This record gives sequence, C-alpha cells and structure tokens, in this order.
Amino acid sequence: MERAICLAIGYLFGLFQTGYLYSKAHHMDIRNYGSGNSGSTNVLRVMGVKAGFIVFLGDSFKTIFACLLTRYLFRTQPEMLYVYLLYTGFGVILGHNFPFYMGFKGGKGIAASAGLLAAMDWRVMLICLIVFVAVVAVTRYVSLGSILVMILFSTGMIYFAGRGDFGIHEAAFPEFCLMAVVIALMGIWRHRTNIRRLLSGTENKLGAKKQ
Repeated sequence: MERAICLAIGYLFGLFQTGYLYSKAHHMDIRNYGSGNSGSTNVLRVMGVKAGFIVFLGDSFKTIFACLLTRYLFRTQPEMLYVYLLYTGFGVILGHNFPFYMGFKGGKGIAASAGLLAAMDWRVMLICLIVFVAVVAVTRYVSLGSILVMILFSTGMIYFAGRGDFGIHEAAFPEFCLMAVVIALMGIWRHRTNIRRLLSGTENKLGAKKQ
C-alpha cells in the first residue's frame, strides 16, 4: 500500500508538464517543434537557454516537492523512507514521461530524475552534475551526458545505500537496488533513438542546427 501511495503521489506531481505549460504561455505548443518532446532539452533547443532553464527547474522541483510530501507522510518509517522516495521519484518520472491527458507523450524524465537526486543525496547529485557538464562541454551531446547521469545515479545510490548511509532495513536493500536500476533503465530507454544516432554519428549537438 505504501508503495502504491508513493507511485500515485509521484504520478500526480509528474503530470505538471512545465515545458508544455511554458510554451502555451508563449502562444505555442512545444510538441509541434523540434523533436516534439515536451522536456527541457527540446525547450532549450527551440525556445532558448532561459526557457530551457526555467523548464528544467520546474520539472526538477516537482520531484523535490513530491519527495518532501513522502518524507512527511512516512516520517515514522525511517528504515524504509529511501525506498519510498525511489517509488515516489519513479512515479514522477512516469507522470512526466507518460501524462494521460497528453496522449501519454511527455518528456524523457532527466530533469525529474535530477530532482530525485537533489531530494535524496547531494553527493550523488554533485557527481552527476560535474560529469554531465563536463561531457556536454566536451562533446556537446546532451543525450550522452543524460545517459551517463542515469548510470551514475543508480551506481551512486546503490553504493551509498550499501554503506548504510540511508539507514535502509537490510531486507529492503535488494528492493532499493532494483528500483534504482529501474529508474536508470527508464532514462536510458527513453534515449534509445538518441543512442542509435550517437552510434551512427548523426546525433544533434547542442548549439548546432537540428538535423
């Protein structure tokens, strides 16, 4: 029941489509431009840096707020709290990626995942941020940076949980690891077309004209 509640909370928060709402406020539908994705990267390409930054913050903070609510609701279960946070974050990502009122066509969940990082552990967030900025600065491939962040997300979470930093009950550790991997795989799977373009050398670089 607790897991279902966390998924439901997350999904409801995830339905707040910052990119779609921001573009509508500027008399356009971001889904009709660029890649057709409503996430922050497409907003960045189509509407500029300011718009992309605002949308990224909006999509990140909806995960942070959902996790704050989860922390409050399950504050008496500290040994399971971080497991519930992963379920909440996964719910936000599902709501962001598959909003029912938009035909289940949303973003790719990277900004929402960044919010989950911020809500769970600043160390993993900092590592992911450094790697993302470095990779994008060198290669100009936002997708490559996003994929690496998802890998580091699951690796970092499992490492610190294994050290006992999150106070997770020993019996819940495998479930925690599974959820961390599922979230990472979701982010990677949403970039499957980008992966094909990266392998073929046709992926669009940041700042370049979209092919």
